[in-house]
Amino acid sequence: MNDPRVIPFAEEPLPAAEPPPHETAPRGKSWPRRLWGWCWKGTLGFLAASVLSALLFRFIPIPLTGLQAWRVGEALREGRQPRLDKRWVPLAEMSPHLEKAAIGSEDQKFYEHRGFDWEAIRKAREYNATHARRKHGASTISQQTAKNVFLWPARSWLRKGPEVWFTTLIETLWPKRRILEVYLNVIETGDGVYGVEAAARKYFRKPAARLTREEAALLIACLPNPRKWNPAAPTPYIRRRQQAILRAMTGRGPPPEPVPESEDSASAPDPPPEPAPGATSAPEATPVPAPATEPESGSAPAPEPLSAP
Repeated sequence: MNDPRVIPFAEEPLPAAEPPPHETAPRGKSWPRRLWGWCWKGTLGFLAASVLSALLFRFIPIPLTGLQAWRVGEALREGRQPRLDKRWVPLAEMSPHLEKAAIGSEDQKFYEHRGFDWEAIRKAREYNATHARRKHGASTISQQTAKNVFLWPARSWLRKGPEVWFTTLIETLWPKRRILEVYLNVIETGDGVYGVEAAARKYFRKPAARLTREEAALLIACLPNPRKWNPAAPTPYIRRRQQAILRAMTGRGPPPEPVPESEDSASAPDPPPEPAPGATSAPEATPVPAPATEPESGSAPAPEPLSAP
């Protein structure tokens, strides 16, 4: 029974329910903000990946370097069969002459600097300021190792920045002996040939541990242009480089004259023509002026020049 004293409750309309926060339409980010986010995330990912790979490569043989991948890509683009002739050996199983030849030729301050030879860089800059077409480089063994392992061979400012980073990284994380070991195992020593072990077996038919002092110097002498210069058929120019390296190995002379840098080692200046197949080339002898010869009997003497009246 309804109580007349109870006032009926008047229901008010409920306000419209607001959508949950997660269902609200997101505000679009501007392109600059998105680009900035991609850039710093990509940079952090690159730094993390590079540090992890450098730590890993301190202890294990490097399965494929940036240079080797670049050469494989070149061969495929040109329709050639890619070739990878490489054999990893520890530094202790290489001839000690290889270490001396590499340091004597490429980086005599290897055990003194921290990746960069600032004096050599200064001299190269002074030389390049007056030689626009034939530029000299000042790359240390550490820089060459960083470039060959992690980067690509073409010279550009885009590559120089990462090269500085990777050089600093391996100088920090790797001991000097490890840098030298990696360098001698991954350096390009022929067309599709990498490392001194594969080169020693290809050119001298012996392992790198049995290379003589002269053979080690000859092999290192060809590094500026390994796809064209052949240690098994050295030209007089390569012999001169070999002799300079032999003197540098004993501390009796400077390293060989720098080969002008180019975008690729394969396009470095060519030495004099290779000798004919089967011919042996000996070190160049100092030219001796030919003695004056008497005219043959029966031959008329050469006429004297007329004197002016």
